[in-house]
Amino acid sequence: MQISLDDLGFAYGRKTALHEVKWVIDAGVTGLLGPNGAGKTTLLSVLIGLLRPKSGTVTIRDAEGGAVVSPRFGFVPQRFSLAGEMRVADTVSYTAWINGVPRRECAAAAEQALRAVALADKADVRVRSLSGGQRQRLGLAAGIAHDPEVLVLDEPTAGLDPGQRLRVREVIDGIGRTRTVLLSTHLLEDVEHLCQRVGVLVNGRIVFTGTVEELAAVMDEGSARAGLGSRFERGYDTLIDTLGDFE
Repeated sequence: MQISLDDLGFAYGRKTALHEVKWVIDAGVTGLLGPNGAGKTTLLSVLIGLLRPKSGTVTIRDAEGGAVVSPRFGFVPQRFSLAGEMRVADTVSYTAWINGVPRRECAAAAEQALRAVALADKADVRVRSLSGGQRQRLGLAAGIAHDPEVLVLDEPTAGLDPGQRLRVREVIDGIGRTRTVLLSTHLLEDVEHLCQRVGVLVNGRIVFTGTVEELAAVMDEGSARAGLGSRFERGYDTLIDTLGDFE
């Protein structure tokens, strides 16, 4: 699936949050970066239909280029609540059901989703017994149990230790091999290791789209501050510095 954002605009009252956003998001894992307050959450909310754009369009196209009228979206927010007393499998089965999977198919959908996130061995345990990383993977399972064509992730590795983050990355990488995934995060290393392409949003405008290597190359073209970060991290830093008080 391909997502086309054409002149997308949104405002909270008189405050404009998105300015004529134009961006094409292809299949695979794409990263969304930007400073705090850039409009990333607003963009995600418009994309999944929680907010209605004031202008512009969001178009989902299939592999042949045809518009998809009612695409299936999955969304995993940064913070989500889970019922600690529920079994892991029941949690995923329930989310499959509320997202339109026929009741008789929910158990199989949950089983498949749990295998995809390497939690099949936890299917019968209570949610409260899971570690932080396992809970995050459970959230991912819930997000894909209804077999969405597009998966939107908001800070999926925030607050996890390095080992947990690595395992969640591996899960996202696997999901992205068969779906279109948009990953919004502040953790540049997640984008560097996971994403084929990246977009940078600043003050409601897309100011960069390209590959991870192309963003890293911005460091070579600019005057990045000395530091110990990777080329990608310093390329992003250079881009933001170059924009200054971009309006």
